[in-house]
Amino acid sequence: MKSKFLFPYWCRFLGWALFLVHVPVVLLKKDLGFDVPGDLSDQGLFNSHHLFFMCTSLLMVSGLFLVAFAKEKIEDEQIWQVRLDSLRWAIYVNYLILIISLVFIEDTGHILHLNLWVPLLFFIVRFRWVIFRLNRSLSREG
Repeated sequence: MKSKFLFPYWCRFLGWALFLVHVPVVLLKKDLGFDVPGDLSDQGLFNSHHLFFMCTSLLMVSGLFLVAFAKEKIEDEQIWQVRLDSLRWAIYVNYLILIISLVFIEDTGHILHLNLWVPLLFFIVRFRWVIFRLNRSLSREG
């Protein structure tokens, strides 16, 4: 994966900030029952609940996207290989979850929501885990 297609290193921090802004907003809305104010009707595509879902989903996905595809401090061929392998595993896991969800879940809205964040989150977790293991093995050798 060429590093010219990756975001700068500092975008990782911006991505975590966007994702972390998303979490309490969604939790407060669900737990406390806040309603999004607005003069929009409760029917149709642009009702207040749908707009809230769109805004929070865009915050979450753009944050995870920036975290996933930000450069490392040192980008070498091994990092590229780990990134490519993690991306492949993320696609495998995403399609496995998608197939299972299509077979066993009737509500397709939840499937779409899962399909938005599962590949990015799995990619980030696996990529960070492999980098952690590589750093740990290097520190043991030295």
